[in-house]
Amino acid sequence: MRPDDVCACPTAPTEVPEGQSATGLPDADLRQLITHLYVCRGQSTYRIGELTGIGRQRVGRMLSRAGVPVKPRGEGRPRSRDDQRVTLDQLMTRLYVEARLSSVQISALTGVPHRTVRARLRAAGVRMRTRGGLNREDRTAVPVDALMRLYVGAGLSAADAGRLLGVSRQVVLRTAHDEGVPVRIGGPQPSHGPTEIELVKALYDDPLVRSALARHGVASRPAGGPIWRRFPVPLPVSSELAAELYVECGLAVRHIELVTGQAAQTVLRKLHANGITPRPPGGRSPFMRRWRTPM
Repeated sequence: MRPDDVCACPTAPTEVPEGQSATGLPDADLRQLITHLYVCRGQSTYRIGELTGIGRQRVGRMLSRAGVPVKPRGEGRPRSRDDQRVTLDQLMTRLYVEARLSSVQISALTGVPHRTVRARLRAAGVRMRTRGGLNREDRTAVPVDALMRLYVGAGLSAADAGRLLGVSRQVVLRTAHDEGVPVRIGGPQPSHGPTEIELVKALYDDPLVRSALARHGVASRPAGGPIWRRFPVPLPVSSELAAELYVECGLAVRHIELVTGQAAQTVLRKLHANGITPRPPGGRSPFMRRWRTPM
């Protein structure tokens, strides 16, 4: 039943008399008219202001004096489905997820403020990327075929392969880890190094690591695929957890990245902030020696 079908208003006017202004009505009649328009007709305070010729704020005050609860702004009558908005939301989702444009770039294309773009993407259930240009999923990587040809097939070092590909050795090693390519720990043969799956499993199986992660409430994430897929949102790593994993468990910063999703450079900053001097580069970490040394 619509509000128009039942009207409990008494004999006071329920419409503006023809040829007259609502402002000329007695206060009691004007209040009754506004109440009727708001409650029975379902008009907004803006529309009532236009019909009666008085300000919207005065309309709200008169409704309050009449004991009529005024809805918060934006909670008016149900709105019909806006097909144009739905189409725009779908377009923004494709631009953000498939084309990987930022909310600022989408705003420039659509004319929608970038804060509104982010709000509507969240409302559509889109997982938002971290802000800035260094998203984990956008990090530089090298082609797998080139990695296999230079690092595995030709036996080049990560530094030499990186020079040929125009990237740093860290990018070569990170791509190798992400793709499960055997990474050389020592010795001339690539097959001597563990794959990322083997390494992550060994990290979670280590009693010291397992105990430290459990104390800090860090759950395990199965290996497989790039690290940004394992950790769409990196786990929070406190300075205490970083120090315990690095010093007491003997992990390298890359190992801490593999079990928390936090970038190695972020872990290094936390260690510096905690007054911990990083180990010299090169050689095996205490964890790797413990894992690789036969009992």
